[in-house]
Amino acid sequence: MSYSVLVVEDDITLQETLVYNLKRQGYEVLATDNGRTALKLARDNKPHLILLDVMLPGMDGFEVCRILRQELSTPVLMLTARAEEVDKIVGLEMGADDYLTKPFSMRELLARVKALLRRVEIIREELAAEQGETTLPSSPQTAVLTFGNLVIDGERREVRLDGQPLRIKPKEFDLLQFLARHRGIALSRDLILERVWDWSYDGNSRTVDVHVRWLREKIEPDPAQATRIVTVRGVGYRFEG
Repeated sequence: MSYSVLVVEDDITLQETLVYNLKRQGYEVLATDNGRTALKLARDNKPHLILLDVMLPGMDGFEVCRILRQELSTPVLMLTARAEEVDKIVGLEMGADDYLTKPFSMRELLARVKALLRRVEIIREELAAEQGETTLPSSPQTAVLTFGNLVIDGERREVRLDGQPLRIKPKEFDLLQFLARHRGIALSRDLILERVWDWSYDGNSRTVDVHVRWLREKIEPDPAQATRIVTVRGVGYRFEG
């Protein structure tokens, strides 16, 4: 499969270098030097990955990322010029999936790109399996997932904390299992609704928020400061384990 990458970088020399190296790896590449054009290209072309510089003229990378996260679940790798900008990305939870601080090696950037695109492929394969395109007995649907003192048993449809079974509703289990199977990946509320409540479900994102709150009350040491099911601002939720 050929993956497409959108490069958003106002340093033309760096932009051209990125485009050249990505194309050498077989990726289809779009490029722009400003945020507003980036939004249009992302909406029109739905790239598999976006490389997004923070310091853009006019609309900066933080704002572009915030808007993108309201509309698309495309992975975003942010390129930052100063170490403190990394702190800002993490602190504001703009929804970036990864970041690199300039100057960076091309080898490292290509490795990050490959890793993020592999995440996309894993989700694609697992969603296909959920739709019945793969029905092997070893399907992750029935796997036992262990995260420290938390165990999610797909075969028994049981959640255990410190070895003790939790009283958990069927839809809470479905939600927790779905989040856990995509550990470390920001999942939008719309995608969660589609996959957990099925494609025909006619609801709203408030349903997801309520069920997440119920789960946090059962599996988080401190539900008010969640560390297992983390809110990704402007997107939805990410399971950290």
